[in-house]
Formats: sequence, structure tokens, C-alpha cells
Amino acid sequence: MRFTSTPRGARLARHLVAVRLDAWGVPYGTDPHEAIVLITAELAANAVRHGRVPGRDFRLRLHDLRTAAPAGRTIRVEVTDTRGERLPRPPVAPEDAPGAEEAGRGLLLVAHLAARWGWHPRPDGPGKTVWAECTRPGLLPCPPCASRTAP
Repeated sequence: MRFTSTPRGARLARHLVAVRLDAWGVPYGTDPHEAIVLITAELAANAVRHGRVPGRDFRLRLHDLRTAAPAGRTIRVEVTDTRGERLPRPPVAPEDAPGAEEAGRGLLLVAHLAARWGWHPRPDGPGKTVWAECTRPGLLPCPPCASRTAP
């Protein structure tokens, strides 16, 4: 889904993911739900803050990757923006000194919450896609999903 590159667009993306996760059987208030929503919020905020090009939207994709792996189910969040020259850098823990700036901790948080994350150039135009995957035992398939085979 496409969203405007504004704080409101980032907020709507976060809400969409929260609703979709609940529909997929990852209920509100659970640790996996909260982690994935927080990852989405950070990636969408970064797209708005660092990947914004005036007049261009960002795109959010949410994938339910059903696997037979014993580790559980994997949910993948992808956020695509149109700014190709501002690439994400590996997160570095900022100093915990008094007065340390709060900004710049988003990807550190994503790296902590996600099983893995990364980025790649946008294949259909200028920009990049930043993605994160969560694989947790708590992400078990919902009953209707369990009977389906993986794509």
C-alpha cells in the first residue's frame, strides 16, 4: 500500500500493520504484535524523515512467510522510498551519556527486534527498500492459515 511521505502517512502505515497482524492471528497486546508494529513505525518514520522526496509517496508491504521451519512463522515488513542516495547505515549504539540525543536509534531498535534486516535498491525506479523479518515461536499460523500450503 502507498502512503504519503508525512508523519500522518507513517502513522496510518503502523495502524494498517496492527490491524492486519490481528487478522492474521497475531493478536493485539502480544509481544510479536508489538515488536512488528514497532519495527513498522521505525521503518516508516525513517522513510518519511530520511527518504522523502517532495510529491512522492512511500510504499509498505507486509508478508506472511509461512514455512515449515521449527522456529515458527516469519513476518516480513518492507518499506520502500524514492530516495536512493540516502542509504541506511549499520546501527551503532549511541553513548548513554546524559543528554544523549534520542534520534538515530531507530535502526538499532529494528536490529534488536528483528531476526534479520537489510536493504536493497528499489527495482522499479529510484530509491531503496528497507526490510525486516520477525521469526518467533509466538508467530504460529492462525487456524485457517495452518491448513494452507506455503506459496
